[in-house]
Amino acid sequence: MKHSLTSLALALCSCAALAGPDTAAFYPEGVSGPRALRVKHAALQLDGRLDDALWAEAPIHDAFVQHQPEDRRPARWHTTVQVVVDDDAITFGIRAYDPEPSKIRAPLARRDQVKRDQDFVIVVLDPVGQRRAAQFARVSASGVIADGVFTADDDAEDFSPDFDLQAAAQLLPDGYSVELRWPLAALRYPYAGGAPWRLMVGRSMPREDSVMMLSAPLTHDALSFIAELQPLEGLGDLVETVRERSFLQVRPELSARQLRRSVSEGAADGHSERHREAALGAEIKWRPRADWVIDATLNPDFSQVELDTPQLAGNTRYALFQQEKRPFFLESKDVVGAGQAEDAGAAHSQAAFYSRAITDPDWGLRATWRGVDAEATALSVRDAGGGQVLRAHAYGTRYFEQHGRSQASFVRARQQIGELSLAGLGARRDYGNGRRNSVFGTDFAWRASEQALLRGHLLLSDTTAGFDAQGQAQRQTAERGHRLWLSWRERSADWNHLAHFEHVAPGFANDNGFVSQTGFRRVSLESHRRLGAQSWAPLGEGLRLQAYEFEWQMQAQETRALADAREGVAAGELIERRLHPGLWFSSARNFELWSHLNLDQQRARSAGRLHSPRTLTLGFSVSPAPWLGLLSAELEWGRRLDVEADRLGRGLVWTLEAKMRTPLWKGWWLDFEPHLSGASVRSPQGDASLSELAAQALAVLHFGARDSVRATVQHTRLNRVAEPGLAGSADRERLLALMYQHRQGLRKVYSLGFTQSRQQPGAERETQWFAKLAIDLMD
Repeated sequence: MKHSLTSLALALCSCAALAGPDTAAFYPEGVSGPRALRVKHAALQLDGRLDDALWAEAPIHDAFVQHQPEDRRPARWHTTVQVVVDDDAITFGIRAYDPEPSKIRAPLARRDQVKRDQDFVIVVLDPVGQRRAAQFARVSASGVIADGVFTADDDAEDFSPDFDLQAAAQLLPDGYSVELRWPLAALRYPYAGGAPWRLMVGRSMPREDSVMMLSAPLTHDALSFIAELQPLEGLGDLVETVRERSFLQVRPELSARQLRRSVSEGAADGHSERHREAALGAEIKWRPRADWVIDATLNPDFSQVELDTPQLAGNTRYALFQQEKRPFFLESKDVVGAGQAEDAGAAHSQAAFYSRAITDPDWGLRATWRGVDAEATALSVRDAGGGQVLRAHAYGTRYFEQHGRSQASFVRARQQIGELSLAGLGARRDYGNGRRNSVFGTDFAWRASEQALLRGHLLLSDTTAGFDAQGQAQRQTAERGHRLWLSWRERSADWNHLAHFEHVAPGFANDNGFVSQTGFRRVSLESHRRLGAQSWAPLGEGLRLQAYEFEWQMQAQETRALADAREGVAAGELIERRLHPGLWFSSARNFELWSHLNLDQQRARSAGRLHSPRTLTLGFSVSPAPWLGLLSAELEWGRRLDVEADRLGRGLVWTLEAKMRTPLWKGWWLDFEPHLSGASVRSPQGDASLSELAAQALAVLHFGARDSVRATVQHTRLNRVAEPGLAGSADRERLLALMYQHRQGLRKVYSLGFTQSRQQPGAERETQWFAKLAIDLMD
């Protein structure tokens, strides 16, 4: 049946109820943002008390407005912010008044785990002044820091980068206060001629309504969270004074480990081996002047990076994305253009550069430059190998072992021309012996209006690094391909529209990027009808339900194959068609509920049968209590496609996640975060044909602000029942990790722990003990 996806999506959305009542805007006229007190040297004791003499001189800003749960409302609680700037740092003093201080949630937590279930303040700072990207820091009422980068194009916050910040908080009889010191060495800004630095300060209160108040007039209609950052006045000659100053950070790392690997004697090749090693590495960061940052890494040890949450992989044809967590790759991610793949735009940026494709660096060097209307970054890393190389096609991803070393390089430069951002980029992976993969291209972003954004990229690849039928690396005749992606996003008070177009040639490959599918053309459309606040009383006024935001949603997508003679795929073959009408709303206690009907068509293999799975998705998340900061669950149930068996069967996919925090004694806190997911599909006879489970439990015992013990248990299980024409399997993997860590910000980290993993089939067992010391040496 021929139809226009666009017309169908908009027509179904138009059947939604009429919009809720309009809310009059509440923003004080002529109110500017916070103003700084400029001094030569700030004699401030960072204890969170705001009782130093300088705070009595610094201007007070208290013009806050409510942003969540409903915008265009006056602030419910009094909040003030003061800013003191000297030649070394910007220090923020924030006072959060509270008539019910006993309800302040101030648990101890890990860095970057300051979430909406805690009381916190947030500082969002854009020293470039263009509102394209901003650094941010959240500080909880207990003084815990969560920091990162916010990018306007993706409208997403990325907690993976860490900055050398210092913070302290103090609980008071009428609320709490926070001091945050942001060293100028941790800021990235142009050498000269830049726009005024921009700032927004916020406060989150996780009471029943989960309120967020901001110092800037931001509404839900804005395209990004940083769209209304206000100029930070009072900096005076700060930029001119410190722009020539050089900052050098040297962080040597000493690590020792003992490894024991064994295969059970019952296996065909039972054996055991032991290995001990000690290694010295270093991370170096040099900022010769304000607009340049040089990063170097030598023999880095990333063993203490937090483990990835296991994902369901038994019923998918394509490679799975993993978040980057290694420090060397996180500097100036906004210049790299690599998002966190939480939405379609960020996911497509990973096709240009995906640092997780670099497995085990021996060394790496990187330089980043920022100007007023331009910026650039270049990096080169020697990868020791041991990872996988992806080669994709229309119906799946093939994996090949990368046994040898390779040189991975990437460069990107971006120019801002009015509302148009235009970038050129190049990537290369050289394996030696004439085997390489090169990618060149361009990407752009054009802000058509305050509510509309057009983005896209065009990438061209040339590859001589191939593999034979046995998976062995070989040099091949150069194979070329291209990747085109366009995206349109538009947001208003009543609607939120998102459209994507992709065209990826069969021969496209990027060994420095994340490319899980090629040889297809895809059109995706999303339309959300925004109805604002809604209220229902289906069983009488005593059971009235209040939604702060409500949306009717429609998602539509169609993917068709491009001609691929090598894979035997015909042009125009329908791979997948999706049609997902649904709804979403939010309410008190951070409660969100979503549901959609999945009316799909899918093909598991080329020239195979076109199936019509029908499933229903229902999910929710909520912060129900101080001790239970998050409870989230999602269930998809109905007729699902069993990819390997190429048939439909009754089945489900489910996830369950919780985050719990409780005080113990003498200031000790316990975090417990279980994450479970599972899937199953039944055969036509009603028997379980495929079942899968992925589980992770993370427990962290905090002895104080600097000392903790972290335990992680992971378990994955995949069962496939054997049947005619389909081999059975029973895969198991278990992992236990235990680590003690003493941490003084980013400057001193001591770690001691072990990991143990077991894998079936193969009866493999690996145990590793490790110790690591990392200390920053500053000039």
